Amino acid sequence: MVEITFAQLHGWLVAFLWPFFRITALMLSSPLWGHSAVPNQVKIALAAAITLVVAPMLPAMPTIPVVSWAGVGLIIEQLIIGIAMGTLLRIMLAVVQACGEYIGLQMGLAFATFFDPSAAGNMVVVSRFLHMITLLLFLSLNGHLIVLDILIASFTTLPIGIQAFNPEAFIMLARYASTIFATGLLLALPLVCSLLIVNLALGILNRAAPQLTVFNIGFPASLSIGLALMMVLMTDLGSVLQQLFHHSLAVLQQLVETMAPLG
Repeated sequence: MVEITFAQLHGWLVAFLWPFFRITALMLSSPLWGHSAVPNQVKIALAAAITLVVAPMLPAMPTIPVVSWAGVGLIIEQLIIGIAMGTLLRIMLAVVQACGEYIGLQMGLAFATFFDPSAAGNMVVVSRFLHMITLLLFLSLNGHLIVLDILIASFTTLPIGIQAFNPEAFIMLARYASTIFATGLLLALPLVCSLLIVNLALGILNRAAPQLTVFNIGFPASLSIGLALMMVLMTDLGSVLQQLFHHSLAVLQQLVETMAPLG
């Protein structure tokens, strides 16, 4: 008869529970796995399946009782690590959403918004379009597998029970958020400048020929030229997004390394 002691049962539970919280935090906070279209039961089941696969490969876990204040501290520690990694991935997707906001505003589509459950607010239709393209391209380039590889490697760089974080990591995360405006504007700059020239030309036309109703020809012209320029943008969007993915994943790896306490 096989007998299982309490120490063995506690060891199995600890080996599963601590990594599970870090993986679950990433799943719930990332833009891909944390999408509102994915049921929470599926997210938790996927996190549990990944934990069962990677748990035997992880370093030894601290022998801390699960039901204790120290155990609660370990849970909070794993949640902070997972949420920080997921937040950086959300910033990466927010760059493309900001680009769509700039383009939609210049095209006259600022009113064409709808409620997005994943963002918990209204989103311009151009932002939604670019957001879906970015997610599909991220999957096609196996970006999700690279994220999982960084997550699994983080258990070696940031072993469970480190008890402290380097505050420079969170400062770096906050600074990286500036790419939402800088990179998003650079990505939308060709369309914004072209449509700005169109609007200036329509303004001059309105002054030269007041009998022409600019509102009747301005919106169709801006929309048509904007759609044509969007088609041109799509031809080079893949290479730009690949550079964005490469830089974001490098920053993600750097974030994990920087979170390790000094000394």
